[in-house]
Amino acid sequence: MPFAELQWKQRPVRLEYQWVGAARSEYPVVVFLHEGLGSVAMWKDFPERFCAEYGFRGLVFSRYGYGESTPRPRAETVPLDYLREQAHEALPALLAQLRIDRPWLFGHSDGASIALLYASRFPRDTGGIVAMAPHIFVEEITLDGIRRARAAWLATDLRQRLARYHLDAESVFRGWNDTWLDPAFRGWNIEAELPAIRCPALLVQGEDDEYGTLEQLYGIRRKVPHAEVLALEDCGHAPHRDQPDLLGKCAARFIKERSP
Repeated sequence: MPFAELQWKQRPVRLEYQWVGAARSEYPVVVFLHEGLGSVAMWKDFPERFCAEYGFRGLVFSRYGYGESTPRPRAETVPLDYLREQAHEALPALLAQLRIDRPWLFGHSDGASIALLYASRFPRDTGGIVAMAPHIFVEEITLDGIRRARAAWLATDLRQRLARYHLDAESVFRGWNDTWLDPAFRGWNIEAELPAIRCPALLVQGEDDEYGTLEQLYGIRRKVPHAEVLALEDCGHAPHRDQPDLLGKCAARFIKERSP
């Protein structure tokens, strides 16, 4: 798998990435942004199947510290503003290096929040977004889910299962879990930035999402009136796993109808 070489925090890092789907496409590149414990491998085959079936060229990558990308040193803490940092600095650097112009951002959970933040900061450089289970503020249901994840980390084989997908699973889990459960993170909120979004936006969430309520989508819709909401029945926090066919059909139609 190829790696992109970037300067991050005054040192070189490598980000693993993978091209999927069509070798060429009449539509903009679809860039997949993974969730808080995700990576290229943890998307499984959804990006490849989605792009191949609907004629898109897709890019999947692991953020710094995740998957096969350069691990985060144990002593390096994750900043409370890490999602803005990824959207405003890391993602633009990667897109520039790979020469990707005006992509569609297909994000899940943390990745969906990154997509929203990127689209608000760089409205002219964003073709559109598909935001699955995004977070725009902190809910108690989210914190409850993250507390359950911590309990599972300590008492089950979650550590071993995550190690299949990350060079340093301990760093990945602690960076995500400790940050979200930090009392100072409770006030994290990106609602004020959302009105700057000008691109097409499809907001997707499972009605049974164990990490957030539909108020996340409705909150975005209040700030971005042109956004479209898709609430999926029989679906939890990961629509691409629980309802992949329906999600793929709806997302592909949305992208094609709103791409030049």
